[in-house]
Amino acid sequence: MQPSYLLTVLTFLPLAGTVALFMLRADDHEWIRRIAFGISLFEFALSLLLVRGFASNSAGYQFVELHNWIPAPPIHYHLGVDGINLFLVLLTTFLTPIAMLASWKSIEARVRAFFVNLLVLETGMIGVFVSLDLFEFFLFWEAMLIPMYFLIGIWGHERRIYAAIKFIIYTMFGSILMLVAMVWLYELSGSFDLPQIQSMLVTGQVSLTLRTELLLFGAFFLAFAIKVPLFPLHTWLPDAHTEAPTAGSVILAGVLLKMGTYGMLRFCLPLFPEAAHRLAPYIAVLAIIGIIYGALVAMVQTDLKRLVAYSSVSHLGFVVLGLFAFDPTAVQGALYQMLNHGVSTGALFVLVGMLYDRRHTHLIREFGGLATPLPVIAAFFLFVSLASAGLPMLNGFVGEFLILTGTFTRHLGWAAVAAIGIILSAVYLLWAYQRVFFGDVAQQENRGLIDADRRERVVLFAMAALMLWMGIGSPSFTRRTEASARNVFVLMQRPQAYNARATAAPPQPALPGGVR
Repeated sequence: MQPSYLLTVLTFLPLAGTVALFMLRADDHEWIRRIAFGISLFEFALSLLLVRGFASNSAGYQFVELHNWIPAPPIHYHLGVDGINLFLVLLTTFLTPIAMLASWKSIEARVRAFFVNLLVLETGMIGVFVSLDLFEFFLFWEAMLIPMYFLIGIWGHERRIYAAIKFIIYTMFGSILMLVAMVWLYELSGSFDLPQIQSMLVTGQVSLTLRTELLLFGAFFLAFAIKVPLFPLHTWLPDAHTEAPTAGSVILAGVLLKMGTYGMLRFCLPLFPEAAHRLAPYIAVLAIIGIIYGALVAMVQTDLKRLVAYSSVSHLGFVVLGLFAFDPTAVQGALYQMLNHGVSTGALFVLVGMLYDRRHTHLIREFGGLATPLPVIAAFFLFVSLASAGLPMLNGFVGEFLILTGTFTRHLGWAAVAAIGIILSAVYLLWAYQRVFFGDVAQQENRGLIDADRRERVVLFAMAALMLWMGIGSPSFTRRTEASARNVFVLMQRPQAYNARATAAPPQPALPGGVR
């Protein structure tokens, strides 16, 4: 039997935990860290109950909580998980304690406020993933911006104010359009409830003209494309990553960016299928440009943290490409790649943060030969770099393989060009690794650096173990996401038709041997 109110507890436990932090003295830094970490660790353990009680063969929502909230307009407190958001919730609860451990010693000012913001942010992120009411989703979507704004603006680096303001302006711009689209949908359907709206569209109780569908799709898609971020809306991301503290970068790369691709899969495809099919070729082009552009720009970076930031632009381009290939295998790959990127890039930011704690710089020229004084950090950095580059038996390979396989069956050209990004990712990651860890120790300050301590080794081992398991045990994840991924295409069926599929996906020319 599924636990009652489990999603409510998971959503609001971190927020309730902030009360315990406020009961401590502001200068009691050690106990503030311990209690905040204990709350986040208990949250992760509790979230594992979702996996235990999840029915893998069901495409519908599970652990559902539905209560009346506001009578007019009718707004509900509606929570639920399916194969699409199940592991995104677990990713959030896993990375939050990791981010806290990574910031254990580096945050020395306003320590209580820092950990309060992390816990509030966790509530906002989980709320976004489990909300099934549009109004409720929007509240959590906006609420999570506030703690991230403070994390960057208060505990960031030199240009933190600029980066924080740029982050909030970009995201708020997309949010306003999304809110307009939500109100428009309410006027058409009389409901903010997502499953109810989907049911009305599938059964024909509510129909959208092509023009309306294109406008609504555009409003939702722009908000999510900014969050991904999709080229050319990516310019806020390198600044936010570079200036954010380590915990902020881990959460931003690991979870917040996934909200954009999650929104595309949850809202854009099932609610507006004809618009999605018509615009898919243009979106795929932007995704492929982002894959290549992000990799090329990462290759020429002199700042290690900025290099990892641009790698996110490239890797998330694969996710968007997989979603708009309209193939179940590619969608499965996109879902898996969301998780892979969250773990791998989160680990890269943790490692870059460890180097910054020792040298107080991200500049690659200030490193060199670090494998000699830092052999443990060097070994884990190589492992994570290979995982991010898509080495077989590690997590990155599975997601990219499924995306390219599914895309290849529908659009050979898209897959062929996008595959170049995998080669480029190996180039910029391994070249950066060579410059940072190989060669002679050029800087005198680097000779006496202290290798990873016990706390840091626990963090690195936990993330490396998960990356290895995701590489060799991927069926334990994909069998729980398959039914929901395929259900997206069921929800995309409509009584009316605009013949969009014929115009959006022209047949590919045959290759020798009959292969398309």
